[in-house]
Amino acid sequence: MKGLMYVAVGLTAGLALFLLVYVLIKGIPNITWELLTTSPSYISQKIGILPDILNTIYIVIATLVIVLPLGVGAAIYLTEYASNKKIVALIEYAAETLSGIPSIIYGLVGMLLFSNNMGTCLMAGALTLVIMNLPTIMRTTQESLKTVPQSYREGAFGLGAGKWRVIRTVVLPGCVDGVITGCILSVGRILGESAALLFSAGFAHALNGLIEGLSSPGATLTVALYVYAKEQGEFGVAFAIASILMLLTVMINFAATLVQKHFAKRRSS
Repeated sequence: MKGLMYVAVGLTAGLALFLLVYVLIKGIPNITWELLTTSPSYISQKIGILPDILNTIYIVIATLVIVLPLGVGAAIYLTEYASNKKIVALIEYAAETLSGIPSIIYGLVGMLLFSNNMGTCLMAGALTLVIMNLPTIMRTTQESLKTVPQSYREGAFGLGAGKWRVIRTVVLPGCVDGVITGCILSVGRILGESAALLFSAGFAHALNGLIEGLSSPGATLTVALYVYAKEQGEFGVAFAIASILMLLTVMINFAATLVQKHFAKRRSS
């Protein structure tokens, strides 16, 4: 069994390393300053991914602004206020079920609920991603809230603090690492999502500001990768975008690890 475990670890690490190195070797030579800072032009046959980068930033901001209050608020209510354990268990089961649904189904639902009413735009894609990431934010915050010792709450209540004051000044500061970790993981999922956005956000490469961009169709980096590889056969550009996404994923995972270590050290001290 020990040998089998070593083999499993070696295969997993080897596959991950091979994928990372292969994509970077194929993609980094195709990353140029012109590619990163220009818009595509069908007249001059020029390819640029600046609109896709901005659309990705816009959709990340819009999704987090909506999903963070909803997810954290739901977690606080279920952990600190809800008294009916059966309802809490039912909601938790529903959240876990939502996190396992294929993203293409979210895209179909987002198209029917949001795109048909708002039009195909980045905001419709952001609302679709809100539904997708809500279980992640809610469950990570819940688990983090449960790690705060009950004695902290009882001590604050003993000093005469009210329920909300205890949550705001004692509980939330003690679990902020879980909230930040959930936020970082959600950013990673938003960056890597394509199927849901193809249905709801569209795949235009127009360069817009934040407000105009959210109300217009647009392609994120993952959707642009699909379009350039599948529709236009520009595999060099596709690998360049894949390299950027790989590097962003590595940075996000590294940031999540640093945040966890920082707050673990602060809590132990």
